Amino acid sequence: MRYRVLVLAVVLLVSTVVLADPPPSTSGTQTTQKAVAGVNQRVAQHEAEVAHLQQDVGQQESASQQAAEHLQQQDRTIEELKRELKAAQDASQKPAAGH
Repeated sequence: MRYRVLVLAVVLLVSTVVLADPPPSTSGTQTTQKAVAGVNQRVAQHEAEVAHLQQDVGQQESASQQAAEHLQQQDRTIEELKRELKAAQDASQKPAAGH
C-alpha cells in the first residue's frame, strides 16, 4: 500500500511538472527584442550610408561626364586650329601669282 501511495505521489508530481506551463521568460524576450532593435538600427544606418554613397557616385559620374565632354570639345578645337594652321602654312608657301 505504501508503495502504491509513493508511486501515485511520484506520478502526480511528474505530471504536474510536465503539464505545467513554463513561466514566461521576460528577460530572454527582452534581450531578443533589444538584439533585434539593435540589428534594425544598424541596418538603417547601413542603408543611409549606401544611399549617401550612391548619391556621391552619381555626382562623381556627372562630373566625370562633364569633364569628358569638355575634353572632347577641346580636342575638336585643337583639330580645327591644326587645320587652320596647315592652311595658313600652305598658303604662305605658294608663290604669289602676281610676282
